[in-house]
Amino acid sequence: MKKGIHPDYHEITVVMTDGTEFKTRSTMGKEGDVVRLDIDPLTHPAWTGVYRMIDTGGQLAKFKKRFAGFTANK
Repeated sequence: MKKGIHPDYHEITVVMTDGTEFKTRSTMGKEGDVVRLDIDPLTHPAWTGVYRMIDTGGQLAKFKKRFAGFTANK
């Protein structure tokens, strides 16, 4: 490998939605950073088979409010 062109590869901690955590190596952040997951295999419908509407911060309501008066002119 060429020196000086690759990102730093270091250890970080990943915290799952249920509070469990594990260490892995990544180029994200810096050594010792903690990544907290909002969606993981324990909560994602692709793995659980259970559908839940996840609307963090009212994003859907904000979108509807923003574009409520928008109509296409023909």
